[in-house]
Amino acid sequence: MKHQVPGLAEIARDSRREIPDGIFLVRVDGAQFRWHASKPFYVLRLAIIKPRALVGQPMVGRLYCTQKAMWKLGWFLRDFLYDPELLAHEQADEKALRDLRGVVKISHTVINGISLINFDGFAPASQWEELSTSSVSSPTRPDLEEAS
Repeated sequence: MKHQVPGLAEIARDSRREIPDGIFLVRVDGAQFRWHASKPFYVLRLAIIKPRALVGQPMVGRLYCTQKAMWKLGWFLRDFLYDPELLAHEQADEKALRDLRGVVKISHTVINGISLINFDGFAPASQWEELSTSSVSSPTRPDLEEAS
């Protein structure tokens, strides 16, 4: 049986802040391969390590495994220091992905009314300090970036 509960949608929406576009130091909490006939992909569950204001906040996004998108998956694996031996043997082990750390740049896209996270870039965790200070001094809004 369904019941109409006024205010429920607002509470659910406000319970978790949306992560803003930007650069984050993250840890891989999980990865799961999903088969799709035309676009197989990995669902990545990441937890924010820095900035401190968002520590522990989860983010979920997709990395596609099509021939056309393989470069981005490779970029992620290299910059998050995935096991080079597994990479050389063209193997992706979901367990080996857990707890990898790195920097991710994200933006949001709205498709059919749903906000989705785009992984726009990756870097090794060792570059966090440099990237986080440069991102503070430069605007993160696309309309401001175009003006400069």
